[in-house]
Amino acid sequence: MSMRWIAFAAAVSAAVMDLMDSTIAQVAAPAIRDELGGSYATIEWITAAYALAMAVALITGGRLGDIFGRKRMLMIGIGGFVGASILCAFAQTPGELIAARAAQGAVGAIMLPQVLGLIGDLFEPQEMGKAFTVYGPVMGLAAMLGPIVGGGLVDADVLGLGWRMIFLVNIPVGIAALAIGGRLLPEGRTADAADTRLDLRGMALVGTAMFLLVYPLVQGRQLGWPLWIVAMLVASVPMLALFARQQARRQRGGRAPLIEPGIFRRRAYNAGVVFSLVFLGALGGVVLVFNVLLQVGLGFSPWHSATITSCWALGGFFGAAAGGIAMAKLGRRVLQAGLVVEAVGLLAVYATLRAAGTGVETIDLVAPMVVGGVGMGMVFVPLFDIVLAGVAPHEVGSASGVLQSVNGLGMSLGVATLGALFFALVDGAGGGHAHAFVASGQWAVLATVGLLAVALVVSFWLPARAREAAPQASSDARPVSALAQAA
Repeated sequence: MSMRWIAFAAAVSAAVMDLMDSTIAQVAAPAIRDELGGSYATIEWITAAYALAMAVALITGGRLGDIFGRKRMLMIGIGGFVGASILCAFAQTPGELIAARAAQGAVGAIMLPQVLGLIGDLFEPQEMGKAFTVYGPVMGLAAMLGPIVGGGLVDADVLGLGWRMIFLVNIPVGIAALAIGGRLLPEGRTADAADTRLDLRGMALVGTAMFLLVYPLVQGRQLGWPLWIVAMLVASVPMLALFARQQARRQRGGRAPLIEPGIFRRRAYNAGVVFSLVFLGALGGVVLVFNVLLQVGLGFSPWHSATITSCWALGGFFGAAAGGIAMAKLGRRVLQAGLVVEAVGLLAVYATLRAAGTGVETIDLVAPMVVGGVGMGMVFVPLFDIVLAGVAPHEVGSASGVLQSVNGLGMSLGVATLGALFFALVDGAGGGHAHAFVASGQWAVLATVGLLAVALVVSFWLPARAREAAPQASSDARPVSALAQAA
């Protein structure tokens, strides 16, 4: 095997670690809460903290590669990810685990943007197609296996470590990636990165705004919505406005902003941002609901639950292929078709839960899950190319980075809002028994279908066609872990 392909494997392993961690943690969340304690909000934060931290840090992750070199930042990111995984594995309280998950998300955001850039450094333009022909299936396979591996590790209780083993498996993978990548990967420095100053103030402002938005949505129900929680939610709006003004001033002063302000003057791109928020929110929330419903409500083991939810990722694998093939011909219509197919699958899940109730079995959910996953996959692959068709060529790097950050924020918001709805319904139905979880799950699925309907309406403001040949920017942040978040 060529040394380039071995180096390629080292780089891709970083994306696989992120992907596997996303899927595994969602499957293991109920078992984690059983051991560490805490409220239902703990289950939400295990996912939301990771996605939120990544959303904030992704805005600058690619820029760090421009300044300090992609290889160096990938190595730092992998090392940090392994260290944060160890902290997750040995957490003794919910707070410690949530903090470690946030650290994982932050260093993951340093690691992920470098992967695609390094693939571009390893291969000539005419060879890129071959590289991505390998990359796509590897990521899809990892997305499908992630829930099953996670559920199996929790059930197997390896060395008596239970759920902690799902984080410790990152150690050998990370060490191997560091050893091979450190020797074989090119430096990947971007020569024309003239402004080497980071916008730390901008990072603080956008991070604060996102936290003010997500924290009340996750914790508000548990705390009874006191005035200070509502005030945090309201304060997120002026904080975002302050960030936008700060970015505009920075650009006028001749300094590189975190975000190119001009992208938000384009209606089609703004529609894409809203579409991504709603679509990813629907997805993140409903996957959380599935895992909690199956494990906490119906008493399925983590592995049993994982085999069912992996059907969603299996459908996503085939849907992604279909969406990629149809994108050039159908444009935004492939997104719209995907939303309809996903809604049909979710409505079939609703009908199954309503008909079978607490007697629902694995075989009852397989077909609806696969159908829903196919629709989800049809949206993911074309999404970036269609949304980015609404921006100018010089804005693609900034626009793609923002869109990936919006995806992470959407995941956090979806987990927070749909999770809050689901748990509120469980409590309102008396809680603690299977019937309450099944009934609440039905309403949560219907709410998800409602969000998909909103995304469908917004989709009519998206560009009609995909960008034919978007230039690759160093901060290109295409959804390398899209299927991870889907699973």
